[in-house]
Amino acid sequence: MMTKYHINIFYSHDDEGFIADIPDLKYCSAFGETPQHALEEVLIAQNLWLEAAKANGRETPEAKYQPLIYQAS
Repeated sequence: MMTKYHINIFYSHDDEGFIADIPDLKYCSAFGETPQHALEEVLIAQNLWLEAAKANGRETPEAKYQPLIYQAS
């Protein structure tokens, strides 16, 4: 069973596109012209990241990242 990791997606004015990253997987991020494209690309990057870790005998990190949810009062 594959661990479900939190994915952040945000617009980058500097890059003029969307960045998606997975905080629990160090340096795992991707770029897309739309949020959907960034998501598709980061899911590919996640699979490659996990395959590389397995091939090199590294443990798969636990999903620990929990974003802060802000609620206005």
